[in-house]
Amino acid sequence: MPKYVIERNIPGVGNLSTAELHGVALTSCNVLREMGPEIQWVQSYIVDDKTYCIYLAPDEDAIRQNARLSGFPANRISRVATILHPTASE
Repeated sequence: MPKYVIERNIPGVGNLSTAELHGVALTSCNVLREMGPEIQWVQSYIVDDKTYCIYLAPDEDAIRQNARLSGFPANRISRVATILHPTASE
């Protein structure tokens, strides 16, 4: 299944408390359960005013639907072409 990086502009997200982040994760997981197993959240990186989320999904439309249902923006969706690891230099 294709892997995507989703950039979400969310002002102040890097300052959310653990409890608030728990609520964000819960909302996301609930929407994913509703959508079914064809879309999966792998992990997210949270910085000052953005999150970078890694998802497995059949296509960008599934990512957009997830964003619409969860209420979290998907400002940029990029399909991962290749994953490069440090071991590639060996």
